[in-house]
Amino acid sequence: MPVAAVAEEAKSERVSEFTLANGLQVVVIPDHRAPVATQMVWYKAGAADEPPGTSGIAHFLEHLMFKGTDNIQQFSKIIAKNGGDDNAFTNHDVTAYFQRVAKDRLPKVMEMEADRMANLRLTPEDVATERDVILEERRSRVDNDPGAILQEQMMAALYRNHPYGIPIIGWEHEMEELDREDALAFYRRFYAPENAILIVAGDVEPDDVKALAEKTFGKIPRNGEAQQRARPSEPEHDAPLTVTLEDPRAGRTTVQRYYIAPSYASAEPGEAEALDLLMRVAAHGATSRIYKQLVMKDHVAASAGGWYSDSGLDSGRLGFYAIAGPKTAPEEIEAAIDRTVEDLRENGVTQAELDRARASQIAEFVYSSDSISKMARQYGWRLAAGMTIEDVEAWPQRMKQVTVDDVRAVARKYLDEENSVTGILKPEPEHTSSAGEKPAPAAGNGKS
Repeated sequence: MPVAAVAEEAKSERVSEFTLANGLQVVVIPDHRAPVATQMVWYKAGAADEPPGTSGIAHFLEHLMFKGTDNIQQFSKIIAKNGGDDNAFTNHDVTAYFQRVAKDRLPKVMEMEADRMANLRLTPEDVATERDVILEERRSRVDNDPGAILQEQMMAALYRNHPYGIPIIGWEHEMEELDREDALAFYRRFYAPENAILIVAGDVEPDDVKALAEKTFGKIPRNGEAQQRARPSEPEHDAPLTVTLEDPRAGRTTVQRYYIAPSYASAEPGEAEALDLLMRVAAHGATSRIYKQLVMKDHVAASAGGWYSDSGLDSGRLGFYAIAGPKTAPEEIEAAIDRTVEDLRENGVTQAELDRARASQIAEFVYSSDSISKMARQYGWRLAAGMTIEDVEAWPQRMKQVTVDDVRAVARKYLDEENSVTGILKPEPEHTSSAGEKPAPAAGNGKS
């Protein structure tokens, strides 16, 4: 029997897909415009898969993966000496590692990535040092940022049972107790070929990548069947919640609103595309409904916008934010957000708004095809959430099928105050400032 039993699965003119005998899914995206290659390894494990009491272990392990193996020390320095760059990130649903190198260095980085999939070496000193690093990261990125503190508390309120409510970086008191065995237990459970996706994009040929993958990753035995992620489900919500934080470090008052909504992986057919377009009309840029209502019409906000967080395995979020204008009370902003949301629920969007949003979304998708790293991420996110190459490539056509009635339906269904959390960040009066920045969803990422 060959080392890798290969079945071409993707019906794509651009992308090749095959699976090694040990279960590793491999995706190749040729792009010959420059002699470079991007390699990404996506593990189907993230912060929402952590055992109770070990919050932050997925992100902690991400840091520890750069410590090396018996064969390779100082992983990133070797990549840099070979003229490349690398990093990693942790999400609630995935952990991903990536390198960008000249194409003739691809065999080297593939060998290195395969080695640390199977042979991570951790010393007690490595663990103690890196635990201090992640604790400092939490202090600098969360504890010293009132906006991040508010968002962390909003997520904990929005998800009352599902682990999406636990911060990716972890709760500090649990992070302090993480040890070598916690890291190795998570590593042994999830870091295996049958639980991973290898994506190679750039100046490569599928047959060459296949041979390299068989030679490197193909030697790693599978742990068993791919992990089935059993997570607590979220109960029905029956009341909106409000989280208020007063902090002297805050600039202007900000108000945020989160709603639970399905992601692309969890939505009914057509719903995610309709939500995408809804939020494009509602909250993207200076022509959006919320900007025009709060900034241009009501004059209660200096800035306003929002987003659709669509990549989760189990669910996504709709989000709105507004930064107060001078002397504006948070109640005025909240009331203006309510008016905008209610109008979307009752009246939906116009055909002209939908057409503009659709054209803009599809254009961004096309432009992203010019970046090999963006394409690798696009496929990686969707495949790691259980979707297919066909799902990714049929997205523009699905977007073209969304109607104004579809958008109105998802607005009525998911802009539901019972599934919402409102967050209010207020500076203490004597520290009020005119400074203010758009709040960004918290993320746990970055190598040591």
